[in-house]
Order: sequence, then C-alpha cells, then structure tokens
Amino acid sequence: MKAFHAYDIRGIYNQDFDKNDVYKVGFYLPELLKTDKVLIGRDVRISSPEVYEYLCKGICDAGADVYDAGLCTTPMVYWFTAKFGFDASVMITASHNGKEYNGLKVSRTGAKPVGYATGLGELEKMMHKPIVKNAKQGKIIGFDKTEDYIEFQKQYVPNKLAELNISIDCSNGMAGLIIRNIIGDNHNYIFDTLDGSFPNHEANPLVPENTVDIKKAVLENNSDIGIIFDGDADRVMFIDEKGEFISPDLLIAAMGHYFIKKDSPMVKVLQDIRSSKAVGEYLKKLGSVDINTWKVGRAFASLKLDEIGALYGGELAGHYYFEEFYHSDSAMMAMSILLDVVIQMKDKGISVSELISEIKAYSNSGEINYKIEDKQGAMEAVKSYFESSENVIKFMEFDGYRLEFEDWWFNIRPSNTEPYLRLILEAKEQNMLDKKLKIIDEIIRSKM
Repeated sequence: MKAFHAYDIRGIYNQDFDKNDVYKVGFYLPELLKTDKVLIGRDVRISSPEVYEYLCKGICDAGADVYDAGLCTTPMVYWFTAKFGFDASVMITASHNGKEYNGLKVSRTGAKPVGYATGLGELEKMMHKPIVKNAKQGKIIGFDKTEDYIEFQKQYVPNKLAELNISIDCSNGMAGLIIRNIIGDNHNYIFDTLDGSFPNHEANPLVPENTVDIKKAVLENNSDIGIIFDGDADRVMFIDEKGEFISPDLLIAAMGHYFIKKDSPMVKVLQDIRSSKAVGEYLKKLGSVDINTWKVGRAFASLKLDEIGALYGGELAGHYYFEEFYHSDSAMMAMSILLDVVIQMKDKGISVSELISEIKAYSNSGEINYKIEDKQGAMEAVKSYFESSENVIKFMEFDGYRLEFEDWWFNIRPSNTEPYLRLILEAKEQNMLDKKLKIIDEIIRSKM
C-alpha cells in the first residue's frame, strides 16, 4: 500500500488507500498495540467522516472500543493519549497536504509516535492476513475533552497579551476550532472557519503563495507579528512586523528567551539536521545550553527529546516539541511561548524583525527539492566531491548527510514523505552560498 510512510499513513484518498484499507488498519491496530480501546480524533477534511466510519468498524470488529474525541487538532489527540492513559490513538488527517489527501497518525502509550520502523511496517504486513471478526463487538464511546485541553493551553498564554497587535491565519484548518477560546477574540483573524476544502489557500505555510494573505494582513493591521497554522494545527509559522516570513528554525533560538536564564542549570535543546548554525550560537549566548541535532520528523524527534531529557526542540518545518507536552509538538503552546518572547522584546523596544536579525548570522538557501529517482546516488556523488576537495570539519549521516566546513555547510537528504531529494545550504557570505549551490546543483542534475 503506497500510503505507508516513515512517519504515518498518508496519501491521496481512494487512490493510494481507501476505506477497505482503513478498515484493516482499524482491525489490526488493537492487536499491534495490545489494547482493547483506541482513541480517535479527526480533522475536517471532506473524506474524514468516511475514514472515521471504516476505522471504527475495523476497531469494533476486532473487539476493541473506540473513544471518539470528535473534531480535533493533532496535538489535542497527543495530549489526550498521554493525559488519559490510552495505549493507542489515531488522528485522521493529512496535515498540510491538499484536500484530496487524508491519512492516519498513530500513537501509542505516552503519546509516543508509531512510525514505520516502530510498528507501521508490522501493521502493513498484518493487513495481508484474513479478517476473523471477534465474537465480542466493540462499541463507540464519546470522549470530548476539548475544554480540558483549552484550560491546559491557557496557562501558557502571556498575561500582557493585550499589548500585542496580532494577525492570525488559521488556513481554514483545525486551529480555528480552539484558538479563540485560548487567546480570545480581540485579534485579527482570517480564514478561521473550518473548511476541509481549503477554499482560500492550501494549508501548508511553507509554500510562499500560502502566506500572501497573512503577510498582507500584518501590514494592513500594523501588527507586531503574524501567525499561520497548517491544516491539523501541529505546525505554526510566523511573519514579522514588516510582512517577512521567519525561518522556523530561527524561532528555536528565540524561544531561548523563555526557557533559558543566565543562572539556570544546563538546558537541553533539540534541533533537526537542517537547522541553521545560528540557532546554537545564539542560544549559547543566553546561558548554559546543550544543543542536540537529530533526524527530521515527529517519529524521531519526540523519542529523542524524551531520550536525552530535552526541555524543548524544533524543526525547520515549524514543529516545536516540549517536555511539558509529553515530548510532542504543540503549535498552540509554541505560539503562546513565542508571543511571550515578543512581549519581552517589545518592552525593551525591540521589534520582531530586529530580534530575528540579531539571531540570523548566515545566508541560507532555504530547502530546495529535486525530483530524482536515484536519490542515494546523487547524495553519494555530492558527498564524495566535497570530501575530496575541501576540509570537512563535521560530518553527520543519520538523516541524509550534513557536511560542515569552516565557512559553510549543507544537508542533503531523501524526503520521508514525498518523492524528493532535499537540499539546504548555509554560508557566511551570499557569494559563497551561490558558488557552492551551483556546484551541488550541477552534480545532482548530472544524476537525473
């Protein structure tokens, strides 16, 4: 089945997977995770009701009970899973993908992610077995804990929030379900009506054309900051007061003003392999910090955060993980924490753009995607070229390759969710960045 990936089950509904596949996932999930109750939440996509129906049928035919959390953000399901002691949960969503997509994000005890290497691969094999219904039929039990979640999130909202002028784009996704209950109505909201057809723009804030409206809103409203969520509200990204998109990895550094104090003990922070060198350099100026770099994606980041005891972490894609959120990602919590930092800076007469300018120390290419069959061959060719021609100061090979040199670095990695080879470069000077990018681009294209 083409919908099984490293992080989750996801694809074009009725093309990469259908209701019969969903039924089998539901049927074998209780066996896989050794439980007789499964928590389910869902987003507002047009296909989500049918996916929910057949997932429930499978679970109930296996003799397990469904605890129905109803319409949810993905982080709500993570929190419910850990807070209320479920050993299995499923969020029905395709996150930031287009309206024709859907998917299943599976978690186990403690909201630990179930990726392909930690259970989904085994589940895919189980789906080839014949279905033998359990004599005991499971039931569907209502489990709406939205108010509990809202109260949890409200504790992170800064007291002086009213001092900020904020513009917010919910992308017609799940953030609109709860955000007004958390931070109030007195902000400039756009596209906060739930609509799984995403009529205004796709719910992927990393695509520049999807941020046009929030940038315009920030400028028209003279906002201190703009906020934009993805479809299932597990990712959040920000626009400065000048209407400029802020690279999400730089906000890992900005969060240091919330978590790190000069006299505090060592704070462990997690970043992904694509993160700017500026993140670690800036955080170390704020106090005692241990910066850890790891693989991209919640299936890896959440487990690593737990393993090393990190207080928080983040990714270039706009996921932010917190120890206090069961080592999972929460866009709402990230929003509140960063708004706290914005207030701190505003009290000092520092704007958001000025803060980011202080953090950002390198020219950056942004993530570049190549559609190529021989991903590994292209990666090896790029690595070999620079290993033989330049002095490599640091080498990482746990998620593609990251090679660091005296004045620049690059990461090249195969996508875990899409048919792309991804490349990102950073250098102290723009002309060096352009020169290195030209060399790498030529090597990759020679393999296409």
